[in-house]
Amino acid sequence: MNYSKYKDIFKGEQMPFAFVDKTLLDENINNILKRSGDKKIRIASKSVRCRWVLDYILQSNNQFQGIMCYSVNEAAWLADQGFDDLLVAYPCFHEKDIKSIIPALKEGKRIYLMTDLPEHLHQLQKIASSENVDIPVCMDMDMSSTIGPIYFGVYRSSINNLDAAKRYLDALKKCPNVQLKSLMGYEAQIAGVGDNVKGKSLMNAIISFLKKKSIKEVAKRRKEIYDLCINESFNIEVVNGGGTGSLESTKEESCVTEVTVGSGFYASHLFDNYKQFKHLPATAYAIEIVRQSQNDIYTSLGGGYVASGGLGIEKLPQIYLPKEAQLIKEEMAGEVQTPFKYKGKEDLKLGDPIFMRHSKAGELCEHFKELLIIDNEKIINRVPTYRGEGQCFL
Repeated sequence: MNYSKYKDIFKGEQMPFAFVDKTLLDENINNILKRSGDKKIRIASKSVRCRWVLDYILQSNNQFQGIMCYSVNEAAWLADQGFDDLLVAYPCFHEKDIKSIIPALKEGKRIYLMTDLPEHLHQLQKIASSENVDIPVCMDMDMSSTIGPIYFGVYRSSINNLDAAKRYLDALKKCPNVQLKSLMGYEAQIAGVGDNVKGKSLMNAIISFLKKKSIKEVAKRRKEIYDLCINESFNIEVVNGGGTGSLESTKEESCVTEVTVGSGFYASHLFDNYKQFKHLPATAYAIEIVRQSQNDIYTSLGGGYVASGGLGIEKLPQIYLPKEAQLIKEEMAGEVQTPFKYKGKEDLKLGDPIFMRHSKAGELCEHFKELLIIDNEKIINRVPTYRGEGQCFL
């Protein structure tokens, strides 16, 4: 879709607004299905943050199964909205948070809580015993690699070898109401690090080399810990791995039952930088031109939605359309205004939109109460984001 067509679709809409291009979302869904082989696909809600979109993806193909939540309170809310098979990707410890899922568990909903420390297990056992319920849990396996002097990965779980896994299982055996049902290993250094970044050929080569080394180590560690759990007679229902950027390697692991995908559905601009795949920008936001201070310099209202994580230019939003528009390095996207240069063919006027892409997928929804759904060059729906439903989990 080009600038003028999007401009026509949204004529008269009050800005800023965010939207989902359903045609591009459908293409991303189909590409993700192809990339995942025969593995089940769990949807990472942190990269979606909209119930309508979550349900749309789940209904599109039965290969999509379950949601990976980013908060236990989110899991409790989604269960109350009718969703099931919810894996909470990060540990929770506060008693009130943990108790939020107890009603759903007693109703028979499948909710797995993330753990990697004995303290997690002991806290869950105390609560489960007092509530007379069994709590299913997932063991979080650390998938980072140490290659020579380089720590390649993220600081996540304490379970980074077989000995640590054994200590975890020994503690688990003392917690009769805590049931190990799932294993998860997220290879962030493969799934979330681009290896085809424009203008960084040397770094791309280094990242590609490190990824190849790490993929072998990740597969070996995951299989060893899985085998340990099976040999210890634990009934493992789910072995989860990967992310948008690692489907090609994770799907090859025989012990993995499902892969996780989140950012690939919206395709935020960080995911333009991979060699093995190319998804389409299904989500963007529009900000309004309110000034023209020089012939080729315009200013739009708002727009500075910066992504979380390590500091870097890649965490800033990018201008999507019109293509020739460029942010001004000294100011970039701002809190209340975003200046840009444009010398292209479009006759830009005050009140016209500039379309932007966020660096990360779901974080965009924290700034908007609704998403406009477009299809066949028209708005077909307006659906609330988590924020629009009054939810703020993290």
